[in-house]
Amino acid sequence: MMRRIQATALLRDTLREAAARWVFWGFYGLSTALILFFLFLLRIDVIEGARATVTLLGETSPRALPVTRLVRQFEGGVASFLYVAGMGLALFASAGLVAATFEPGRIEWLLSKPVSRVRILLWRYAGAVIVVALNVCYLVLGVWLILGWKTGVWDAHFLVAAPTTIFMFMVLLSVVTLAAVLTGSAALATMLVFALMVLSPILAQHKLMVRLLDSEFWRDVWRAMYYCLPKVFEVGRINMNLLRDRAVESWMPVWSSALFAAVVLAAALAAFSRRNY
Repeated sequence: MMRRIQATALLRDTLREAAARWVFWGFYGLSTALILFFLFLLRIDVIEGARATVTLLGETSPRALPVTRLVRQFEGGVASFLYVAGMGLALFASAGLVAATFEPGRIEWLLSKPVSRVRILLWRYAGAVIVVALNVCYLVLGVWLILGWKTGVWDAHFLVAAPTTIFMFMVLLSVVTLAAVLTGSAALATMLVFALMVLSPILAQHKLMVRLLDSEFWRDVWRAMYYCLPKVFEVGRINMNLLRDRAVESWMPVWSSALFAAVVLAAALAAFSRRNY
């Protein structure tokens, strides 16, 4: 019972602090704006039950498209936006939330409570995940319901965009958590995760680069970086394949990214447990 009370208090403190940060409200505001766009500004007229035209701000598309294809184009655009821009904004907001734990005065106050350091860090991590997961589900479900209502096409494949985005956010949040424990800097944590996001599509070309590199040493370095670092680009590609009901060739990017997150989060917990404040 005591542990449950402590966990509830830590989680409530994290959620309260997230609510006080305008970046998180901006995240929800952006999702609401996108939902309102599909609800009021985008008009879809279904013709003969199989094709549809789109009217945007009074301008009608010159030709009709198959309804299912049209819906999947919109859903693919939303999923891509959410996975790249939405996740980037969520990581930026979460970096400040996690780093705030280690601010002078606050960290001493938290450590004075009868709560283990592992629980303090894990519940701060979990709180950030819950806030972002609620927003992601809000956006995905909102767009899915509106498009289904307007077109009659209820494409359940679009719903996979929510768990995929949340999963990769959790992976990158582990990097934010470790950077915050070691440095206490939200700016550095943000730069690290954005560097991983930029580096991922480059490392994804590992088969080509292994052929181009003329040194076995650098080939091994490239392979090590590819297999060790999270595969943001390739998980995003899996996301789009699932969205379009295509076969997934390999799930290795998913489980290797999950393993990376587990190792990094364990390192963050170990570093936090040993650090003096």
